[in-house]
Amino acid sequence: MANPRQPSIGYSVSITPSHPDTTSPDPEKISIPQPTLITPGAPRFPLPRFQQDQAPSPSLKTPNASSPANGLKTGSPIPHLSTPPGPPVFTSPVRPAAVPFRASPATPQPVAFSPGSSLPTSSPLNFSNGSHELQHELSNVTEDDIASVGESPYVLFSAHKVLKQKKQANIPSLGFGALVSPGREISPAPQIIQRDPHRCHSCGAYANIYCNILLGSGQWQCVICRELNGSEGEYIAPSKEDLCNFPELSSPMVDYVQTGNNRPGFIPVSDSRMSAPIVLVIDECLDEPHLWDLQSSLHAFVDSLPPTTRIGIILYGRTVSVYDFSEESIASADVLPGETSPSQDSLKALIYGTGIYLSPMHASLPVAHAIFSSLRPYKLKIPEASRDRCLGTAVEVALAIVQGPSGEMSRGVIKRSGGNSRIIVCAGGPNTYGPGSVPHSFSHPNYPHMEKTALKWMEHLGHEAHRHNTVVDILCAGTCPVRVPILQPLAKASGGVFVLHDDFGEAFGVNLQRASTRAAGSRGFLAIRCSDDILITQVVGPGEEAHMDTHETFKNDTSLYIQMLSVEETQSFSLSLENKRDIMTEYVYFQFTIQYLNVYQADISRVITIRLPTVDSVSAYLASVQDEVAAVLIAKRTLLRAKNYSDAIDMRATIDERIKDIALKFGSQAPKSKLYRFPKEVSLLPELLFHLRRGPLLGSIVGHEDERSVLRNLFLNASFDLALRIVAPRCLMHREGGTFEELPAYDLAMQSDAAVVLDHGTDVFIWLGAELAADEGKSAAALAACRTLAEELTELRFPAPRILSFKEGSSQARYFVSRLIPAHKDPPYEQEARFPQLRTLTTEQRTKLKSSFLNFDEPSFCEWVRSLRVVPPEPS
Repeated sequence: MANPRQPSIGYSVSITPSHPDTTSPDPEKISIPQPTLITPGAPRFPLPRFQQDQAPSPSLKTPNASSPANGLKTGSPIPHLSTPPGPPVFTSPVRPAAVPFRASPATPQPVAFSPGSSLPTSSPLNFSNGSHELQHELSNVTEDDIASVGESPYVLFSAHKVLKQKKQANIPSLGFGALVSPGREISPAPQIIQRDPHRCHSCGAYANIYCNILLGSGQWQCVICRELNGSEGEYIAPSKEDLCNFPELSSPMVDYVQTGNNRPGFIPVSDSRMSAPIVLVIDECLDEPHLWDLQSSLHAFVDSLPPTTRIGIILYGRTVSVYDFSEESIASADVLPGETSPSQDSLKALIYGTGIYLSPMHASLPVAHAIFSSLRPYKLKIPEASRDRCLGTAVEVALAIVQGPSGEMSRGVIKRSGGNSRIIVCAGGPNTYGPGSVPHSFSHPNYPHMEKTALKWMEHLGHEAHRHNTVVDILCAGTCPVRVPILQPLAKASGGVFVLHDDFGEAFGVNLQRASTRAAGSRGFLAIRCSDDILITQVVGPGEEAHMDTHETFKNDTSLYIQMLSVEETQSFSLSLENKRDIMTEYVYFQFTIQYLNVYQADISRVITIRLPTVDSVSAYLASVQDEVAAVLIAKRTLLRAKNYSDAIDMRATIDERIKDIALKFGSQAPKSKLYRFPKEVSLLPELLFHLRRGPLLGSIVGHEDERSVLRNLFLNASFDLALRIVAPRCLMHREGGTFEELPAYDLAMQSDAAVVLDHGTDVFIWLGAELAADEGKSAAALAACRTLAEELTELRFPAPRILSFKEGSSQARYFVSRLIPAHKDPPYEQEARFPQLRTLTTEQRTKLKSSFLNFDEPSFCEWVRSLRVVPPEPS
């Protein structure tokens, strides 16, 4: 009988079982006590605790410590991934029940699953070839062959072991899951195989390092469905050592590559015209100060582009101006009306005309600079929010320019681009004119209907862009509200990002450059297969429902298919997993297949197979939990339901209940007390969740609903490294000699003679104590060192964070203070236990530090935990 299919999952949609979703997995552990020293000039090397979407500081040093600096438990060195997040699941007629698919995050809904008859993996295997000697001839991979379990730079599990008992494993407060980063770039890259893979004839899984091989006949046993498959004699070998010549049998990660030469109609071209174009769509309704900053950022942007990159420039206001690069000495543009979508005739006249609207930088750099220099500020005395902006029409025109012949011709041959094309919108206000627009005023009598129509139109335009392998990024800046809910569906549906900035200055310019270079591939699909005992209940991330009926080829294919909106380094998919039943086998298996087209037009099928051991012991399971991964998974599941500020307040209560439930189900009652002890194996999890509860995602730090919405969507799709930093900030104190010491993110770090760097994902803060700031020479040196460190920490992060610096006591310092745990109210012994650096201060320094704090009602971490009737976990 065919195994029951996995439920289908929608974009940022949760697939939930019949019980309500109150939990999630735990992350990798962050050790607080032992400081990390950072010294300038030291050689670069990866620091596990550093985000992988950022370059580690060249000055990082990790002292010997009982806890690793990255917070990973000893013996569990799991590489941190940075990649795409995602959500879809596909529905098939064969499936007993389909999960409702939604195009935006939504509250989880119960899903009915029909208990189809399936072949349990614990059953004894009966092979149809009648070979009773198979068990003796199988070449079986043992722990000696594979050094570590559950490790992959592309996949992070919340635990390295799986509980066998369904009731214990499915306790929702802790949960079990994984973060998958399909677009992550690693070095060295997976081994490349340039031949067709061997796949299971029943379920479609790929032959892998964990397969049992029948050496005499070359047959291999699928780890997912346990069926026996042929290899056309390829796997016949005298010993299992000889099988190591096959990359798929010696490595858990391989890339099957089919180059274009194997595909009809492909002509390999190492030509500038093969690079995917970038079209800038620029708001021309800006006031003078904003325009100056934007011009500076645009000039720097085109100077940073490789000479082979093709670029197009479009301006929009009431009309759409498409700039022509055929005029070398002047800025010349063709103008289209903005009130309606461009007609096919007008687009044909544009595309097939004599103008050149996409041109390589080596030929058009002076023209681009001339165009940017020619921009003028908005002249009319109309409020920013009321100015006519036909953003929708401009993106339609940009999409037409990217798709069709653009005058980019060589010897009469039009060359098509490889990889994702990119449209980058530089917006300073809302879309208030033409298709997809909303009225200037919220009080317009027909506003709700027009808003609903605009949302659908923008989402449709985003899907059109994605269908043509074009990503639309929207970078907004300035003080004018841009109506985020209207524009966000355009970016999301196309696989792009939506980023808000304070102005068009430094951070905007950096994000402009990083947006243009971050794509890894297009036409991506993610297929997930797992042992029959495991059920995927929820997927969150940047993807769409994929309808792929493979049953003519693989009759028992139960895999989950996700169409990735883009294949990028900065994204990841979060999976929530459960046991379908008690597990009787020693291992469970997971296979992730990422199929995409890279920028060189090669078809890549990346196959990642992971095996996790199963255990009866709860303590053994808890010891394998990765607190940081679990915290990120919990945060994503929670944020999925926090669609607005009111929801966010409700979600804080679920965090409280989660802590109490974990202590009740996995901890023990303290002697002579009604309080419960939190399990020591996951002692770092409560503090991470406390940061989540009071930070920008669920707390009151972010004031405007637009900012909250943008941050939420960024977080749901973010790579593990960026997501972890958004949940829990990283605190580094500047020391004499230019070194940095890593400290817990407590307000006890606010010492007047010190400078502190706080990395909170989308923001990096530099705080100078009053005593240090009074010494101009020392403060300048400390500020320069902190600034350098901040830039190094976020060198590859996208979106690039704001880097803000301020002095103790200034009004801006509140941004810094609000993100630190208020530990100054705790007793001295608790302060020293959780913030050991205090022991190095003199009595006078500690008195001065204590007197510098203002008392607020907000509880400290220890007070919060005790209020939940739980004993604060011992610091590790």
